[in-house]
Amino acid sequence: MSLTRYNNPWELLSNLQRNAYRFDHRPNVNQLDENSNSASTAWVPSVDISESEKAFTVLADIPGVDPKNIEISMEKGVLTVKGERNNETVEEGENFRRVERQSGLFSRSFTLPDSADAEKIEAASAHGVLKITIPKQEVAVSRRIEVKH
Repeated sequence: MSLTRYNNPWELLSNLQRNAYRFDHRPNVNQLDENSNSASTAWVPSVDISESEKAFTVLADIPGVDPKNIEISMEKGVLTVKGERNNETVEEGENFRRVERQSGLFSRSFTLPDSADAEKIEAASAHGVLKITIPKQEVAVSRRIEVKH
């Protein structure tokens, strides 16, 4: 039995909390499926979301995904992007085996504010980046109403 010494007892708790609340839930790509030569884990594309006066813009990194394999839907104020990146062949050498790019199904969902116009959403894909544009609805301008006497 070996004895492990901790210099800072709070460091263990801090590491546990950091790992429990990580938003980057990337699975271990070194785990290989017994029946294939590639990693069999789900992956999550990175996303940037911006807002201008007229629209929201979502940019998702999805290299290697055919636009035909992407499904975008809007229901009850939630925008969902689903798709699949197919497995690629794995090169095997004499003393090595390496798989770093993840493949499989992915899904991301975003709750949009009431100002989003679901009827006018547009999407385009270029150079491995999916661009979703969500225009804002025109809202009535507030004005002061004078009370007559």
